[in-house]
Amino acid sequence: MSGTGLRTGQLAETAGVNVQTLRYYERRGLLAAPDRTLGGHRLYPPESVTVLRVIKAAQRLGFTLDDIAALLEAGQHHHDRRGAGLRACAAAKLDEVEAKLADLAIIRDTLRAALDAGCADLMDCADSPRCPLPFGDLAAAKGARPGTTGFPVRPRAGRRPHDAAGADARVVRPAVPGLQACGLGR
Repeated sequence: MSGTGLRTGQLAETAGVNVQTLRYYERRGLLAAPDRTLGGHRLYPPESVTVLRVIKAAQRLGFTLDDIAALLEAGQHHHDRRGAGLRACAAAKLDEVEAKLADLAIIRDTLRAALDAGCADLMDCADSPRCPLPFGDLAAAKGARPGTTGFPVRPRAGRRPHDAAGADARVVRPAVPGLQACGLGR
């Protein structure tokens, strides 16, 4: 082969990926196996930069590598009308994103309501009728009695929990690093 094309490091740098990513995409069939020089070095065609950028852009949009492989395959073979596969995948991904956004809006509104209600402790809040957190909904979904939280009740101050044998069974709350900033971790 002649010396035209991009070597592995050049392609990786130009496309903004690392060399291991190139090799992985090659193994998965997302990136065509390159020609090789007489010395055995890979030489990728200049179009490989575009392919890699398309793959990374599609990943940022939430497509899986399997989705991307199917889209690239459809594009190479021009199945049916050009872009029909992309339109169908994009419409399905948009539906998925819209559903996630609706779920996130519910979570956001519930968290705002919890802040407005002054919820400071999950265990106390779970037993309060003013708590907007969906403890009852979660318990009902798991088959618990309606009107109960489905969570174990933390003993109030002055009382110690005991196991069936009567031995001291202290409730230990594990530290949750991500929640420490908002006062929920230990």
